[in-house]
Amino acid sequence: MRRLFLGSRGSAIRSHNLRAILLALLRYEPVSRVRLAQVTQLSNTTITNLIAELLEQGVVAEDAPELNERRAVGRPQTALRLVPDSRYTVGVHFDVDQVRAAVVNLRGQPLRSGAHPHSFDQTPETVLAETAALVERLAAGLDERRFIGLGVGVSGLADPATGVNVFAPNLGWRDVPVAEWFSRRFGLPVCLDNNVRAMALGETLFGAGRDAHALAFVYARIGVGAGFVVGGQVYRGSGAGAGEIGHATILPDGGEACRCGNTGCLETLVSEPAILRLAYQIAGDYPGGHLAQALANGQGASIERVFAAARAGDAPSRAMLAERARYMGIALANLVNILNPDLIVLGGLFDQGQDLLLPGVRQTIRERAFAHLGERVELRTATFGALAGVVGAAALAIDAFFYRHETAYSA
Repeated sequence: MRRLFLGSRGSAIRSHNLRAILLALLRYEPVSRVRLAQVTQLSNTTITNLIAELLEQGVVAEDAPELNERRAVGRPQTALRLVPDSRYTVGVHFDVDQVRAAVVNLRGQPLRSGAHPHSFDQTPETVLAETAALVERLAAGLDERRFIGLGVGVSGLADPATGVNVFAPNLGWRDVPVAEWFSRRFGLPVCLDNNVRAMALGETLFGAGRDAHALAFVYARIGVGAGFVVGGQVYRGSGAGAGEIGHATILPDGGEACRCGNTGCLETLVSEPAILRLAYQIAGDYPGGHLAQALANGQGASIERVFAAARAGDAPSRAMLAERARYMGIALANLVNILNPDLIVLGGLFDQGQDLLLPGVRQTIRERAFAHLGERVELRTATFGALAGVVGAAALAIDAFFYRHETAYSA
């Protein structure tokens, strides 16, 4: 991660130097100017000039001098820090059955959040209009001059260059110009990406991945996807399709048909619909068991009832979940062999059922990854839980419009 904070002395790359300083402040605050110069390798003059601008803009604040008893001579150093509420972004996360939005500050902290359901038969225009109304309610009363942009995480194939949700099979969307629509509605710059890639960036900037050079975020719910951040940069692949781990073939023969047209994909084995299908089969085979009773009582989400039955000691459901963990572990072992990440973060149902699933995932990675790579990778669950999607979407905007100073999709 150290490379993220390195600046450049070239006069043509002032924005690069600002990015280096702001990222270092986010990582190390409170921090002195001397320390900033050390971690960014920028000159003291460059640090002084750019910090003066940031102080004037109200983005950075200066605390009282740090008194160091070991410091015999010289002026006491003042500590610099970001002013988190000096700027806001909006994060919007489109999930299969709901849209969640939040107003998020510069530290990735959601200040206000909300959600509304949507259905497959609604048009994209209807869903976008309802989402815009939600965003307006969340932003009401806040200083609109502090909003720097809006980030959107969408399911399926997304094109960050055009801001188009190219194909979202779980929503029935094709070629929806989401970024342009929101930019026209709010007059703000908008950036868009696949929601799991956005979550990966959120973990890198604000969560478990702040010290990781290579991070993989894997999210399993209705589908299964992955996002990769390497050296602080989101890796998207040549066609913005990197991360479709859910369509890795795990069972080459005899597997269930997948919505992608193939069979035996990881998604057919470890997604929420796959687990529920197997759970109802078990309930039919063991009508007097814990799982059958849990599914019949109708309290809480179905996947949570499956987890509750397993926690209550239901042997068939525990065996079924152990097998799901093994399949996920095989896929992640392959990922470790290819990407060799420092950290894998699991979100969605693998976060919800971490006590039941993670031990088996971790063991399988260690058994199947090449050499000792499986023992060296760290495995964690999502920092932000149910808010991972909106924090990730907001991270897209914060990274683009605060750290990189881009202006794409401005109306």
